Amino acid sequence: MAAISTRLYSLSQVGGQCVMVLEEIDGPRLLPIWIGLYEGGAIGMALSGQTFPRPLTHDLFMVVVRQIGGQIKNIVITELKDSTFYAEIALSSGGRDVVVDARPSDSVALAVRANCPILVNEEVFKSCPELLKPITEDEVNDFKKKLDTMTPEDFFKDLKQKEDRPPEEGK
Repeated sequence: MAAISTRLYSLSQVGGQCVMVLEEIDGPRLLPIWIGLYEGGAIGMALSGQTFPRPLTHDLFMVVVRQIGGQIKNIVITELKDSTFYAEIALSSGGRDVVVDARPSDSVALAVRANCPILVNEEVFKSCPELLKPITEDEVNDFKKKLDTMTPEDFFKDLKQKEDRPPEEGK
């Protein structure tokens, strides 16, 4: 399964949740993933370079990985099943590669700390309603307004409608 290189496009608080949006680096697609406020805060703190006297959970994980001589190679958003995204963290240590199941929010929180690639399986993009990168400043503003009012239910309602449609000829 092909994995597409992405990066964090935006991170916004929407009501009692956050939405992180990943953007396809060499393409036009965007992938919104709703996450909790604390997970969004963990990503935001890492992006802003904020540190604390004692390590928080994701920072502690990074310390442990480094202390055992390991590194995070990449993270992959692997699938979307029953309105839930899944991810994996690829680690290496002492010549051994390990893949660990994780939530996308934790995976991205670690990826921004490790400065490693954030990948999304092509099937995940294909299974979601298509969102394309805004081009003009007006489109950027419209997109941000949409995110402010869009809920996970709105996004997955579109996904459900997509699943209920008969397959198109030749696809």
